Amino acid sequence: MAWFDGFEAARHRVNGTEIHARTGGRADGPPVLLLHGFPQTHAMWQRVAQRLSDRYRLVLPDLRGYGDSARPADAPDHAPHSKRAMAADLVALMSALGHERYAVVGHDRGGRVAHRLAIDHAARVTKLVVIDIAPTLDMYDATDMRFATAYYHWFHLIQPAPLPERMIGADARFYLHAKLGGWGAGGLAHIEPEALAEYERCFCRPEAIHAACEDYRASAGIDLEHDRAARAAGRRILCDTLVLWGDRGVVQRLFRPLDLWQAQCAATVTGRAMPAGHFIPEELPQATADALARFIG
Repeated sequence: MAWFDGFEAARHRVNGTEIHARTGGRADGPPVLLLHGFPQTHAMWQRVAQRLSDRYRLVLPDLRGYGDSARPADAPDHAPHSKRAMAADLVALMSALGHERYAVVGHDRGGRVAHRLAIDHAARVTKLVVIDIAPTLDMYDATDMRFATAYYHWFHLIQPAPLPERMIGADARFYLHAKLGGWGAGGLAHIEPEALAEYERCFCRPEAIHAACEDYRASAGIDLEHDRAARAAGRRILCDTLVLWGDRGVVQRLFRPLDLWQAQCAATVTGRAMPAGHFIPEELPQATADALARFIG
């Protein structure tokens, strides 16, 4: 497949920031928003998007702070990097593109943004898919030695600046490759060369490393406040939800993802483990595309 053949890249001024996104696929197809995770960009979806492009209108943004999207200014409470702020960006982006209701698919950090979008903007989301995550609050609340060892980066990246930024920046490419290879099927073979080049270009810069740290600082603070407030108010996901996770990953080993998502959803929750590590859309692009098409319809 030619790299993003048939897709157009552009920067969109929305919600007081600039979001870089690719759009493509069937012009009159149901809209689907595909959200990437750490330490990646929208490039992770290339092979999945090509397989879905004959059925859906696809929107693939870089989250604020990632890829070629703008990096927000810092704030003491890290609110500019919160999942609420990221979700608001995407609602504004989809409206600017003419989409008021759409399916949302998120992997890793993108899944956490998708979760917040489904809570804060329930009327917008027709279907929700979260890939290889459990709810953030549940994962933090269940922290033990096993989880802290496997997901040490959750606790490293939230340390006050500039400690993690300087440590990662000392050899950013090595750190990036370690993350991409350590959670996958083994090594970097599952990543397209064009995608790896994009990850290196976009991540291995001081401002990008700092933005990623701010994302995690927000998740360990203001995002948890938003999650606790939503649960206290009885706010739940209102649309049908699909949960996919890797059978060789941390989510499979340490959590019960279907049970945890069912507790957060007022609609039907289905899902399964897939024969992969963490980076399911890149490790299993055809199986991922098939699962999304069956669920979204």
